Amino acid sequence: MIRATLKSLLARKLRLFLSGLAVVLGVMFVSGAFVLTDTLGRTFDAIFADAYEGVDVNVAAKPKIAVSEMEGEQTAAPVPAAAVDKVRAVPGVATATGVVAADGARLIGSNGKAVASFGPPQLGENWTGESEQLRLREGHEPRADDEIVINQGLATAGKVKLGDRVGVLTPLEPKQDFTIVGIFGYSGGRDSIGGSNEIMFTTPTAQRLMLGEPNTFNSVTVKAAGGVTDESLRDAVAAAVGDGYVVKTGEQLSTEAAQGFKEALSFFNRILLGFAAVALLVGTFLILNTFSIIVAQRTRELALMRAVGASRRQIIGSVVLEAIAVGLIASVFGLAAGIGIGALLAWAFGNLAGGLTLAGIGVPAAAVIGAFAVGLVITVVAALLPALRASRIPPIAAMQDVATPDRPLTRITVAGALVTAVGAALLFLGLSGNAGDNTLTTILAGVLFAFIGVALLTPLISRPVVSLLGAIFAWSVPGKLGRLNSGRNPRRTAITAAALMVGIALVTGVTVILDSAKGSISALAKDTIKAELVIAGSQSGPRPPSFDPAVLDKAAALPGVQLVDGEYGDMAMVNGQRTWVAASSNVTALERIFGAKATAGDISRLGPDQMLFSSDTAKSRGVSVGSTVNVQLSRGEARSYTVSGIYQSSQFTNPVVLPPQAARDFAIPQPIQGYLQLAPGTRVADVQPQVERLLADSPEVSVADRDAFIKQQTGSLDGLLQMIQILLALAIVIAVLGIVNTLALSVLERTRELGLLRAIGLRRAQTMRMITVEAVVISVFGALLGVVVGSGLGAAVVRALKDEGINDLILPWGQIGVMLGLAALIGVVAAVLPAIRAARINVLGAIAHE
Repeated sequence: MIRATLKSLLARKLRLFLSGLAVVLGVMFVSGAFVLTDTLGRTFDAIFADAYEGVDVNVAAKPKIAVSEMEGEQTAAPVPAAAVDKVRAVPGVATATGVVAADGARLIGSNGKAVASFGPPQLGENWTGESEQLRLREGHEPRADDEIVINQGLATAGKVKLGDRVGVLTPLEPKQDFTIVGIFGYSGGRDSIGGSNEIMFTTPTAQRLMLGEPNTFNSVTVKAAGGVTDESLRDAVAAAVGDGYVVKTGEQLSTEAAQGFKEALSFFNRILLGFAAVALLVGTFLILNTFSIIVAQRTRELALMRAVGASRRQIIGSVVLEAIAVGLIASVFGLAAGIGIGALLAWAFGNLAGGLTLAGIGVPAAAVIGAFAVGLVITVVAALLPALRASRIPPIAAMQDVATPDRPLTRITVAGALVTAVGAALLFLGLSGNAGDNTLTTILAGVLFAFIGVALLTPLISRPVVSLLGAIFAWSVPGKLGRLNSGRNPRRTAITAAALMVGIALVTGVTVILDSAKGSISALAKDTIKAELVIAGSQSGPRPPSFDPAVLDKAAALPGVQLVDGEYGDMAMVNGQRTWVAASSNVTALERIFGAKATAGDISRLGPDQMLFSSDTAKSRGVSVGSTVNVQLSRGEARSYTVSGIYQSSQFTNPVVLPPQAARDFAIPQPIQGYLQLAPGTRVADVQPQVERLLADSPEVSVADRDAFIKQQTGSLDGLLQMIQILLALAIVIAVLGIVNTLALSVLERTRELGLLRAIGLRRAQTMRMITVEAVVISVFGALLGVVVGSGLGAAVVRALKDEGINDLILPWGQIGVMLGLAALIGVVAAVLPAIRAARINVLGAIAHE
């Protein structure tokens, strides 16, 4: 039986190759995700090991506000110079060096633009001298307050050289000019560590620009004396400095820093695995169809096996063995492709992050286990139903010319209705917010059940819908035949179309959600923001771009400018709870620019010891006008404010507003957005160029009219949509393979029929058109199904997000039309090889074919 199975498998190499290719693509995503995260994880291990190589013990003050990686850059509390002296006096300390190293120092390159960084920090530091790791390659150390040294990686990216006069932007002060007096690199010929851009100042300048306080540091780097272990020195230093400081060994810091990046990578890994799951779901439909057709074609062969003594278990084992063989081979090739894709993505990430030196490409055990587990499980599960069907073939079928009869659709329809109902219930539970901590899992399960349920219901509607779609081509004989063929086997047509439906539905659903979000935000912004000009920049790192506060005063003095408001923002502890707070340079903007209405107290003015709350935040925190609230900002000491007013919450108002004086203690004490309201009759085109000139020293921000600003803010949704469409394209490619596979197997199945059609006068070109019509009808049916299901799922999510401000349901009619047109094109492309094969059939041989 095993020999017979293997011979049968080798006799059907092409058809099984096409179904195996679907598994290869899905496994490629799974193994590629693990290879990528393993490579990048080991890369960051090496980077942070290098970064803390010269550190035995590190001392840092506890931050006033804890900020997560997703919320931005942590603002370190200052370490006074006296603390450095205290550490230096601890027995066992060889050296103790005060270090200034804070993110946010941006060099303005030779093109007049700030050198960007997509991930690695842009550090402003104090020069502490050369070491075994760091060496000057050109020039000398900074000796004057207007001198800097930079790493070679930054010099290359900014296209600057020794002796150049350059501008530098820092978080605490506007642009200042410096002379590059030195360029340094790292051991091993490296131009940077992990792609970081580094600018080193004299210590007083670094303290002023990066910390805002003289005689303070971010941390203290400690080297142990001979014979003293890092752990014992850590404990001794911790006892000396007290509870206000965090004392760790260099090894601890390296491990924790790398772990933080690995957690972010695990999120990315889950996204890739999610798309792999979609690809494998589509592949399951393809494999199911392939084995169903093969079993149908082998009815007589399998019946003959039964007649000569094969048991039902052996028949099932035969089909499952074929599936195992296909799964094993596909897993091997999928793993190899995944290693290549993982290496390619790691290379792309390294270049995007500024030239990371990648660790060697490794293949973790998870990639190998995942590849073979997924490949085998998906293939065997997909082949199980056809295997059971094969075992039920009666031996008597070997004695007659058997055609597989159509089975009633009652059971599959009932099952589809039940599964769809379960999916709808899970979606309702998740989208209504009643799933607790399992909301995302519930929604994903609901989507999966909905797809499977619709796929089970598809045979019920395939024949009438396909017949209707095929009527478009029924004006010719090939068109009529193609129409009849596409509706001949509802189950086969449904499974083939369902594979395409999944990919199209997900693309359509995501497009509906993001377009609705974009439309709702744009409409609300146009109704809410009463400013003709907005100063802002696009955030590419952990810190938003900022600009010189003096620009606000100068802009207010321009002819035709009626009101100017600068918005500052920071994370703070408000009565012990983490809260985003804002400060406004002109509090009247709440009413005059953002249309906020007072619900209690006065929101038109704000004293230095007063604050405002939005109505939702005030209610949740239990505060009212007259309440005293304690606020701890990123810098400075905690202080108390009195609530003087409460305003109605909206999408464009901050939860808490502090007086402008408070911005001095923000992590970024400069405005991150500016709003200009013009006097009636003033043209935007007359004022905008004047504001642009005021922003000459702030290259990260620009001034735009309100519509352009709104488009800029919603542009990130377009980028997200494009990324999702690219990743889901794999599922659509697999669906196309499914159509090719189904047609190719269908041509083999109908060899005699095609020979008879050719014998009675059907020409080769007509035969090819017949196959093409069949493919186009099936693919358009799948796309139409996907558009309907995707629009429904998208509309449900939009409805559930109504309380979040997404009020407008926008159906992307243009994209729907494009997808249906592409589906027709997909059908034409998918039909090419099967149509050519059908046209080349030998007429006499086909008539004699059994």
